[in-house]
Amino acid sequence: MINWQYFPKSDDAPQIARMVVEAFEAASSTIDSSRFDLTSDEALAQLCKPLQSAGFQVETGKKKSEKIYVPVLFGLNGRPEKSFEADAYHIKEEFVLEVEAGRAVVNNQFLKDLFQACMMHGVNYLGIAVRNKYRTSNDFDRVLRFIDTLYASSRIRLPLKGILVVGY
Repeated sequence: MINWQYFPKSDDAPQIARMVVEAFEAASSTIDSSRFDLTSDEALAQLCKPLQSAGFQVETGKKKSEKIYVPVLFGLNGRPEKSFEADAYHIKEEFVLEVEAGRAVVNNQFLKDLFQACMMHGVNYLGIAVRNKYRTSNDFDRVLRFIDTLYASSRIRLPLKGILVVGY
């Protein structure tokens, strides 16, 4: 079962976020964490075609030519000086997607994803996909509580227009 929540809760999810959800729904029978114990790369492989159909560039392997790089800093002659890797990126819609598995909560990978998306040039939307079920934890609920607290507090202002959290 695919669960999702868009933030801020006062905004309706944009079409690109709904297209990401549709990609997860299309792959749900092969990535459902209550039935499968996939790595993030294995889950991303199942999502590749539906995401590409929605206009995303998608990481297809571990070789440099198969990865997606989003610039962070620009140097001499406007060349990217620092970039972060992304699992999927929609340039036109300025949407970056990170698909996580076991490390999502236990290693706070979702926080690293959030930080990196905030630094990326040309990114206004972040999608973080986590397992609904990981061992005895519901990672989706745990990430939701954190993002909900972040938006409820007035102490930090994010440079993003929105965050989509998907549980698979």
